Amino acid sequence: MDIQGNILMERYELGRLLGQGTFAKVYYARNLTTGQSVAIKVIDKEKVLRVGLINQIKREISVMKRVRHPNILQLYEVMATKTKIYFALEYAKGGELFDKVANGKLKEQVARKYFQQLINAVDFCHSRGVYHRDLKPENLLLDENENLKVSDFGLSALAESKHQDGLLHTTCGTPAYVAPEVITRRGYDGDKADVWSCGVILYVLLAGYLPFHDSNLVEMYRKIGRSEFRFPNWFQPEVRKLLSRILDPNPVNRITIPKIKENSWFKKEKVSKEPSSEKASGSCSTYPADNQDSTKPPNMNAFDIISLSRGFDLTTLFEEHGKKTEARFTIWRRASVVITKLEEIGKSLGMKVSKREAGLLKLDAAKEGKKGMLSINAEIFELTPSLHLVEVKKSNGDTLEYQKVLNEGLRPALQDITWTSQADEQEQQEEIKQQDQCS
Repeated sequence: MDIQGNILMERYELGRLLGQGTFAKVYYARNLTTGQSVAIKVIDKEKVLRVGLINQIKREISVMKRVRHPNILQLYEVMATKTKIYFALEYAKGGELFDKVANGKLKEQVARKYFQQLINAVDFCHSRGVYHRDLKPENLLLDENENLKVSDFGLSALAESKHQDGLLHTTCGTPAYVAPEVITRRGYDGDKADVWSCGVILYVLLAGYLPFHDSNLVEMYRKIGRSEFRFPNWFQPEVRKLLSRILDPNPVNRITIPKIKENSWFKKEKVSKEPSSEKASGSCSTYPADNQDSTKPPNMNAFDIISLSRGFDLTTLFEEHGKKTEARFTIWRRASVVITKLEEIGKSLGMKVSKREAGLLKLDAAKEGKKGMLSINAEIFELTPSLHLVEVKKSNGDTLEYQKVLNEGLRPALQDITWTSQADEQEQQEEIKQQDQCS
């Protein structure tokens, strides 16, 4: 029995119902070991299987494993029985940002703070090859310190979902917040579509109502396609100019996130790079402040290390055997040595190496492959000052091309500094064998 009385899995004490939908209920709960407040999302397996949503649930879990950031709602762990799936999530005490806007427009400096945090979170998702695709105030929660938390990744897409044209083709999202190119169904860039949604959200925060609204859905889509809207008279010239660049119906001309971050209005009264928050139990990463060593990677705690062990690995839920798009290496060297080694390997493979932030390197192929440009993320986590975990993931391109780089380039080059168990060696040999069979 998974729930006895109001105790779930002998780990969480369930409390009041926070909300419910067609397939899930969300309860307030308390971790019996740490006393930490969490939200438990209870999903009915039979219902989601009946309507074919199980892949969406799997994708949501997979995505939330990738995106650990102070402005993204954290997934602590996933538990399952024959009939139910349980998500243990960060508890956002402040509720939905939508509830604040429902009472009217926000002050400019308050709206700007939330917008800054939203852009930081979305930028982080994109750096991990994740596109949200359903950004709206209802999916933006607030913690007890009024810091924003992006939630609900059920409609998100991964960079590897792109078609050969390098675009996404699934039409999804909430009509009032969806980008014009998504409506046309000719393919779209996930990052540019997310930027549009962020612009609609900023407008709503400052105005108290939607820029595109009509009782006739076709007419509303026409307005969106032409970016036909008006600014309220209280909008300042700077924010009007910024919104005009975000809500540009031509995605080619639409402002990018790096340019948004350089905008003078955006930078006014700017919050710190990442909002201060206590590191919750079960959290994966800490992000360094501006004055800390930029080469110092994020830490992993005991929960994260255990969750990566073979018995707890959820990868098999999301990927076919022999087609894995991620690998892990345990390295007995300091972070600076690991970073230098990865840079050397990338250059020897003819790939462009760039640092995105502390502990994250991107390796991009010099020329286009079967499914666009191959791009690989190499993220370093500190276990101890002299022991690090390197997680390598394909963020774009063809899986077989990625596996060739991994097994013929990265693995051999890291062999002299990698600690490998017998089980890991067997798994590596199996992966290489599977790759040979697929080639």
